[in-house]
Amino acid sequence: MKIYLGGDHAGFELKAKVKKFLNESASDYEVEDCGAFSNNPDDDYPDFVKPVALALQKDPHGMGIIFGGSGQGEAMVANRYKGIRAVVFYAPAIAQGEVDVSGRRSNDPFEIVRLSREHNNTNVLSLSARFLKESDALKAVELWLKTPFPKEERHVRRLNKF
Repeated sequence: MKIYLGGDHAGFELKAKVKKFLNESASDYEVEDCGAFSNNPDDDYPDFVKPVALALQKDPHGMGIIFGGSGQGEAMVANRYKGIRAVVFYAPAIAQGEVDVSGRRSNDPFEIVRLSREHNNTNVLSLSARFLKESDALKAVELWLKTPFPKEERHVRRLNKF
């Protein structure tokens, strides 16, 4: 599987750590770095998210991981491209024990990562370098990449409405 990485100066260090993790953890991942290639505080995240989104439009079996300060702006840029379904993951500490709108509690702050694949077939994971510990980011990446989309009819039906 090909994995495209992109992020600005805020995500530069985390991108390097995830890239190293992916290159060392599995031989079945081919990693393409779409930048930034230097830690320039004047760069802009859309310049590095766009190449990831465009690459995924040409490679529907690929996955993308994008990095920024919050991950929010990066996901908003990615989601503007047809066929891109980005999820933001930024803070297990904040998610821990929070109540969702239905009143259910989740003791697993990584559940959103798993559900994003199982229900939404996300192909981009947007990580917040300012709100994640490295270990949590790596755990999220591994979980996200290993969680398959089960192609349940209701989820496929919803995705076809995009």
